[in-house]
Amino acid sequence: MALLDLLGRRWALRILWELREEPLTSRALRSACDEASPTVLQARLTELRAAGFVELGDGGGYGLTPLGRELCETFMPLHRFAERWHGKNGA
Repeated sequence: MALLDLLGRRWALRILWELREEPLTSRALRSACDEASPTVLQARLTELRAAGFVELGDGGGYGLTPLGRELCETFMPLHRFAERWHGKNGA
Protein backbone atom coordinates (compact mmCIF):
# COMPACT_ATOMS: atom_id res chain seq x y z
CA MET A 1 0.00 0.00 0.00
CA ALA A 2 2.89 2.37 0.68
CA LEU A 3 4.05 2.06 -2.94
CA LEU A 4 0.56 2.77 -4.28
CA ASP A 5 0.30 5.76 -1.97
CA LEU A 6 3.58 7.16 -3.27
CA LEU A 7 2.78 6.52 -6.93
CA GLY A 8 -0.70 7.99 -6.51
CA ARG A 9 0.64 11.37 -5.46
CA ARG A 10 0.39 14.16 -7.99
CA TRP A 11 3.22 14.11 -10.55
CA ALA A 12 4.97 11.03 -9.12
CA LEU A 13 4.21 8.72 -12.06
CA ARG A 14 4.82 11.51 -14.57
CA ILE A 15 8.27 12.17 -13.10
CA LEU A 16 9.19 8.51 -13.32
CA TRP A 17 7.85 8.34 -16.89
CA GLU A 18 9.81 11.41 -18.01
CA LEU A 19 13.03 10.01 -16.52
CA ARG A 20 12.66 6.61 -18.21
CA GLU A 21 14.86 7.55 -21.19
CA GLU A 22 17.55 9.73 -19.67
CA PRO A 23 18.42 11.92 -16.68
CA LEU A 24 16.98 15.43 -16.73
CA THR A 25 17.84 18.64 -14.94
CA SER A 26 15.22 20.16 -12.67
CA ARG A 27 14.37 22.71 -15.34
CA ALA A 28 14.04 20.12 -18.11
CA LEU A 29 11.97 17.89 -15.86
CA ARG A 30 9.66 20.76 -14.96
CA SER A 31 9.21 21.57 -18.62
CA ALA A 32 8.51 17.91 -19.44
CA CYS A 33 5.92 17.85 -16.66
CA ASP A 34 3.91 20.69 -18.18
CA GLU A 35 5.34 23.30 -15.88
CA ALA A 36 4.44 21.55 -12.62
CA SER A 37 4.81 23.72 -9.56
CA PRO A 38 8.47 23.79 -8.48
CA THR A 39 7.41 23.15 -4.89
CA VAL A 40 5.36 20.07 -5.76
CA LEU A 41 7.98 18.80 -8.19
CA GLN A 42 10.70 19.11 -5.57
CA ALA A 43 8.54 17.39 -2.95
CA ARG A 44 7.92 14.45 -5.29
CA LEU A 45 11.59 14.21 -6.22
CA THR A 46 12.50 14.15 -2.54
CA GLU A 47 9.97 11.37 -1.90
CA LEU A 48 11.06 9.36 -4.94
CA ARG A 49 14.70 9.72 -3.91
CA ALA A 50 13.89 8.58 -0.36
CA ALA A 51 12.08 5.55 -1.81
CA GLY A 52 15.14 4.66 -3.88
CA PHE A 53 13.61 5.21 -7.33
CA VAL A 54 15.36 8.46 -8.32
CA GLU A 55 18.86 9.72 -7.75
CA LEU A 56 20.64 13.02 -8.25
CA GLY A 57 23.55 12.57 -10.62
CA ASP A 58 26.96 14.20 -10.49
CA GLY A 59 25.96 16.61 -13.24
CA GLY A 60 22.96 17.85 -11.29
CA GLY A 61 20.36 15.95 -13.27
CA TYR A 62 17.85 13.50 -11.88
CA GLY A 63 17.81 9.94 -13.14
CA LEU A 64 16.30 6.61 -12.31
CA THR A 65 18.09 4.17 -10.05
CA PRO A 66 18.17 0.51 -11.07
CA LEU A 67 15.10 0.02 -8.85
CA GLY A 68 13.41 2.96 -10.59
CA ARG A 69 14.14 1.48 -14.01
CA GLU A 70 12.69 -1.83 -12.86
CA LEU A 71 9.56 -0.05 -11.67
CA CYS A 72 9.19 1.73 -15.01
CA GLU A 73 9.48 -1.58 -16.82
CA THR A 74 6.44 -2.78 -14.89
CA PHE A 75 4.48 0.13 -16.42
CA MET A 76 5.22 -0.88 -20.00
CA PRO A 77 2.45 -3.50 -20.36
CA LEU A 78 -0.03 -0.93 -19.07
CA HIS A 79 1.37 1.65 -21.50
CA ARG A 80 0.95 -0.76 -24.43
CA PHE A 81 -2.59 -1.57 -23.29
CA ALA A 82 -3.42 2.14 -23.04
CA GLU A 83 -2.16 2.73 -26.59
CA ARG A 84 -4.35 -0.11 -27.92
CA TRP A 85 -7.33 1.14 -25.93
CA HIS A 86 -6.81 4.69 -27.18
CA GLY A 87 -6.66 3.45 -30.76
CA LYS A 88 -9.93 1.54 -30.42
CA ASN A 89 -11.83 4.26 -28.58
CA GLY A 90 -10.32 7.38 -30.08
CA ALA A 91 -10.10 8.72 -26.56
